[in-house]
Amino acid sequence: MIAATKNAPGKLGAAVAAAVIAAVFLAYFFFPFGFSPAGELTPDDPNVVHRGMEVYAAQCAACHGAKLEGQPDWRRRGADNRLPAPPHDASGHTWHHPDELLITMTKHGPAAVLSTPYESNMPAYAGVLSDADIHAVLSYIKSTWPKEIRRYQDEINRQARSR
Repeated sequence: MIAATKNAPGKLGAAVAAAVIAAVFLAYFFFPFGFSPAGELTPDDPNVVHRGMEVYAAQCAACHGAKLEGQPDWRRRGADNRLPAPPHDASGHTWHHPDELLITMTKHGPAAVLSTPYESNMPAYAGVLSDADIHAVLSYIKSTWPKEIRRYQDEINRQARSR
């Protein structure tokens, strides 16, 4: 292999360049708005956060509140035996979960991540929102949390990745 590389440095260089260009293209095409393939949210990216605000207003605010405040009495089951939409601000529990779980729950619904049957008014957004839009809306939500809560949630992410 080394001998072949010495005899054809132009071919190897062209192959490496083509691979790098393809990887950059695929990353841009499949992960727009700064989407991280590892699932990490990007609350410090203003383009992602702006897109997330738009998506949140159109898809989430009706239940979770325009200011991420959730529905009243969100910890008590309603007459339908379902919990109201929780807040996504610092008063809620969204920040208690790793990014990957939040992404999965948003995409596939709460039942996808819970081990016991769970009825919820929260729909699955697969087929409604792109992965980039799910990433953006969750990045927007995270961008609103105080720094100490963001640091805490970042530690939750580190722990989840190390499992």
